[in-house]
Amino acid sequence: MDLQFGVDLSTSAAPGADPVRDARRREELGFDFLTVSDHLHGAHPTFETWTLLTWAAAHTQHIGLLTNVLGLPYRPPPVVAKMAETLDRLSRGRLTLGLGAGGSNDEAEGFGLEARSPGDKIAALREAIEIIRGVWAEDYFEYRGEHYHTGGANIVPKPRRHIPIWIGSYGSRAVQLTGRLADGWSPSLPYLPLDQAIEAGKVLRRAEAEAGRPPGSVTFNYNVPIRIGGKARDDRTVAGTPEEIVERLRRFVEAGFTSMSFWPIGDQDEQTARLADEILPALRSLPVEHPRERYHGR
Repeated sequence: MDLQFGVDLSTSAAPGADPVRDARRREELGFDFLTVSDHLHGAHPTFETWTLLTWAAAHTQHIGLLTNVLGLPYRPPPVVAKMAETLDRLSRGRLTLGLGAGGSNDEAEGFGLEARSPGDKIAALREAIEIIRGVWAEDYFEYRGEHYHTGGANIVPKPRRHIPIWIGSYGSRAVQLTGRLADGWSPSLPYLPLDQAIEAGKVLRRAEAEAGRPPGSVTFNYNVPIRIGGKARDDRTVAGTPEEIVERLRRFVEAGFTSMSFWPIGDQDEQTARLADEILPALRSLPVEHPRERYHGR
């Protein structure tokens, strides 16, 4: 298995922001994919996620594209299905569709959208995934759920390939849903430290097996705030010398994370270049154990 490494593309629309330059530079540096977050409501100037990602895709050639993660309340699932098919087609198969249930009710309420309970968020996320996949696969897809329904949704053309769906999930129920339905799991180190992530990963793999899926069907991606130089305030950020950072990231790989999305802290240009020059070569040489060996007999 090959390790994959992504890097954040800032959504900042502050004076001087140049996401096209930043996307091109990240591709030149050899990162495998770009990640873009989805926080639309707030006082800071930002670009809208899907528009930004599309603009970046149009100005790059091969780097992957990950929504990390789309807030479910903002866009109806059939519309997301259409958007994803279009961007994946125009980018020649570079999209990974990251979805989240919508962590902040303040954001939903600010836009006049439904603020759901934690349980309803998980149920709505399951329905959204089923609708997106149904619309991709079937003509005039009918669906009636508690939170979403379709009246015979049809999109043409259908996707040329299987578009991966990754989920940013944390609680036991959401992690089990990820194991049953998703192609990838994308938690963040600040919200799920490694010891907790290891336990959640076991829950996910059990759910994956109970759903009859082969071990390793779900890719583990860790979102990691990172700074080369200086010291971390706590274990929810990775910082230190290049050697110290590689050693800590090695433990993430040993825990089953075969993909990492880096959130550089500090000077973005400097940190991103140093990541590519001083960290990625050492990480790419690490051995990777396939989940079927890791979880065989468990």
